[in-house]
Amino acid sequence: MQNLNKGYSLAEIIVVLAILGIFVGVVGKFQKDYVGFSRVFNNELNLADDARKILRPMANEVRSMSPAANGAYAIESAATSSFVFFSDISGDAKTERVRYFLSGTTLKKGVKTASGNPSVYGTESITDVVSGIRNGSSAIFEYYDTNYTGSSTSTPLTYPMSTDSIRLVKITFIIDAIATDAISSTTVSTQVSLRNLKDNL
Repeated sequence: MQNLNKGYSLAEIIVVLAILGIFVGVVGKFQKDYVGFSRVFNNELNLADDARKILRPMANEVRSMSPAANGAYAIESAATSSFVFFSDISGDAKTERVRYFLSGTTLKKGVKTASGNPSVYGTESITDVVSGIRNGSSAIFEYYDTNYTGSSTSTPLTYPMSTDSIRLVKITFIIDAIATDAISSTTVSTQVSLRNLKDNL
């Protein structure tokens, strides 16, 4: 007669527990990687979204630049990672001195307001604009003259340049939350014609 009360051997229980342990470990690792990836991905999206949001008001400020309250030319200085110009950003009919510049991986904005007669620009107020910028050797600001056609053959002005020849500014941000991960970087860019400085109408 057969014994119907057969149980599991110790070896079978150990094998099942080992397989179960491996499965739990793999699932746990996958979940940890997924959460980490999700966090980085959301960070990247937020940074890129911030950059896109700042490009519009930034472009408006650049587009409407005009001579300084003290009579200085509309563009004070132009470099690959900084741009200083005058524009009425507060809507009070007085041009402020606006300076965008890269500090580490953060684009900052410095603003000076004019007061007095004759007008004098006061202390600069600096705020962070967008972080996670990883342009490296790629220019944030590129400048073009009246010969810009919009084609890939149009080349930016070379340094040193005369600021009074600038008629279009290209602004490009390469955004990445992780400095070592160039694969996941996002590029946002815009081109701005200088409305008050046009001479090719």
